[in-house]
Amino acid sequence: MKDKFQMSCMGELTFFLGLQLKQKDDGIFIYQDKYIAEILRKFGFTYVKSASTPIETENPLFKDPNGEDVDVHIYRSMIGSLMYLTSSRPDIMFAVCACARFQVTPKVSYLHAVKRTFRYLKGKPHLGLWYPKDSPFNLVAYSDSDYAGASLDRKSTTGGSMDSKSVARLWV
Repeated sequence: MKDKFQMSCMGELTFFLGLQLKQKDDGIFIYQDKYIAEILRKFGFTYVKSASTPIETENPLFKDPNGEDVDVHIYRSMIGSLMYLTSSRPDIMFAVCACARFQVTPKVSYLHAVKRTFRYLKGKPHLGLWYPKDSPFNLVAYSDSDYAGASLDRKSTTGGSMDSKSVARLWV
């Protein structure tokens, strides 16, 4: 390739398209703790108490037509920042997508749920994806659906993942 293209070796790849990479002998770790620190700082979550889960487990999100409105631009900005992060953090995918459903008219109750996800990230900033080098290739797909599970509007939730080498490759 060096014959056709101008190239130079700049050392081991540690940062690519916003993702941080740690290359080890037995695999590659992909993470975004610098980005997490940046968005925590941007939205004022640097000095907050962390949460143990990305979404409230006891109180699901419901329509809140009588709730107090919040700034739609801030809400969408927070959701967008979290959506970008899901490329290396499948643990927040459900919470972020659940909150993203309410972007048209966000309420204080939905903003509280988004803030909980940020507080979860505050406590667990160093998680990511580990891709081992020497594992047998075995592609497996999983799917789960909750048809009309939301008690107020009867909306469905579907999710799934494709895994190979016991590592998630794609999740929705």
